[in-house]
Order: sequence, then C-alpha cells, then structure tokens
Amino acid sequence: MENIYDIKVKDAKGNDVSMADYKGKVLLIVNTATHCGFTPQYQGLQKLYEKYKDQGLEILDFPCNQFANQAPETDEEIVTFCTGRFGVTFKQFAKIDVNGENESPLYTYLKGKKGGTLGNNIKWNFTKFLVNREGEVVDRFASATKPEKLEKKIQEVL
Repeated sequence: MENIYDIKVKDAKGNDVSMADYKGKVLLIVNTATHCGFTPQYQGLQKLYEKYKDQGLEILDFPCNQFANQAPETDEEIVTFCTGRFGVTFKQFAKIDVNGENESPLYTYLKGKKGGTLGNNIKWNFTKFLVNREGEVVDRFASATKPEKLEKKIQEVL
C-alpha cells in the first residue's frame, strides 16, 4: 500500500468504505472492545469527537475480538451497545483482526508506519493511531493512554 487512502474497509453494516473518503481529515483510528477494562474510553473518545469534529477530526472505531474474546457480539450489537451506553456518534466499522494472518490491511499499514513497544503487533484493545490531514501516521498510543491525554497532540495536528 502506497498510502492509507488506497485501503478499503467495511462499515458496521458490511458496506465497503474507502479510506479516501477521509482525505483532508485528521483521523484517530482505534481498535475497540465492548467487554474490556478500557471500554469506558468510549466516553472520552466521544468527547474528543464532539469537541473537534467541526475542525476536521474523525474517530474511526474498529471493534476487535482478538484479545480475550472481549468483543463477542455482532457488528450490529456492538453499535447498539456503543450508541446506547456511551452515546457514540463517530463512525463504527465491522469487526476486524489487527494481528495475524487475517489482519486488516489497514492495520498492516498502520503498524508498518508506527511500531509499538513489542514490535509491530497490537498489544491490546484501544490502541490508537493518529493520522494527519495528508494521510501520514504521526503517532501511536498505548491502550492505557486515555483519550483526554491525546487532546494536545490532536490540537497540534488539526
């Protein structure tokens, strides 16, 4: 993949979405789970989205069931949970793998641009990647990094 905009993903309804739809936006891409100790981060992500969406921030939520089976629901059930419990209005996508032979090409790309402390693999749910308006991966944040701690970096990139 030459750039992030060459990648296609599936939304929570199973429709193809081109990452090119997000050209010119600042992206925060997160692998999430509904039964994780970090699940309350949905609240902080939603606050960031509400505060900065008009300035060009998009949060892209990719549920992942690879870590301790913490996202066992269907895509539809995950959306219902997130909108009902946390008031999520940012874009939610179909469940994906972020590591291994079936990993999403999006995550292959992201990990190739910003490795983590354990090499390239995603360590756990709620790993976050920040992508600038030009499609460059500018930062990677660990699961434990709360969304509120990303605000300064997001402001810089916006």
